[in-house]
Amino acid sequence: MHPMLNIAVRAARNAGKILLRASEDLSKVDVQQKGTNDLVTNIDKEAEAAIRDTILKSYPDHTIVGEELGEHKGKDADYQWIVDPLDGTTNFIKGIPHFAVSIALKVKGRLDQAVIYDPIRGELFTASRGQGAQLNSKRLRVTKTNELAGSVLATGFPFKQKHHLDAYSEAFKALFVHTADIRRAGSAALDMAYVAAGRVDGFFEIGLKPWDTAAGELLVKEAGGMVVDFAGGINYNQSGNIICGAPKLTQAIIREIRPVLTESLLR
Repeated sequence: MHPMLNIAVRAARNAGKILLRASEDLSKVDVQQKGTNDLVTNIDKEAEAAIRDTILKSYPDHTIVGEELGEHKGKDADYQWIVDPLDGTTNFIKGIPHFAVSIALKVKGRLDQAVIYDPIRGELFTASRGQGAQLNSKRLRVTKTNELAGSVLATGFPFKQKHHLDAYSEAFKALFVHTADIRRAGSAALDMAYVAAGRVDGFFEIGLKPWDTAAGELLVKEAGGMVVDFAGGINYNQSGNIICGAPKLTQAIIREIRPVLTESLLR
């Protein structure tokens, strides 16, 4: 294992212990609203602090960008860690056992290492650039599904951007009539990890942040998949609109939804 991936795994496991311990007594979790339909807990912050401490102990000069604690600017800007300490906060708060820790490392602007850790199931998804993707050390591949017929997709509703609901609904309908089914589980990081693992064939969502998708992006690519925006380009980090899956299936998703999307979603 790459030494920096090893540290990412250690950080994810440390955060996972905090999440597991807190999930056993949710009455002690302090929930606050940081935006419309956007919740944060003291546990998110505690888990991110543990991740930050673990990384900086080994790499004190690295930069860290986290969802909750913002940016820690290190002396060495070539190394940037992108952290979501608890992806699936609403699930966590409600006691739904489906959430994850997501950690990615960019080296000179390129994704280099990735970890998505599901502490409930003890599943550790990892990837190193050029070295493939693994689940608990077993190699991952996206499915060989080439068409929407018979496929199972994952998605997330635009709960933070409800002004896109009509366009999203049209895209959902355009896909749903062709697929076997569509799942909405509440954690984009795990959705993307599941694409990499071949558990679902593809995934699409509106309005995600880089910390939601960075680790999943490398996992999917290293598992042989494709990651694009709604126009089929690579602007997903700016737009937050993302599609991923096996390459031909991803193209099929684009073909179906492009005609029903608004101009703003195709940028």
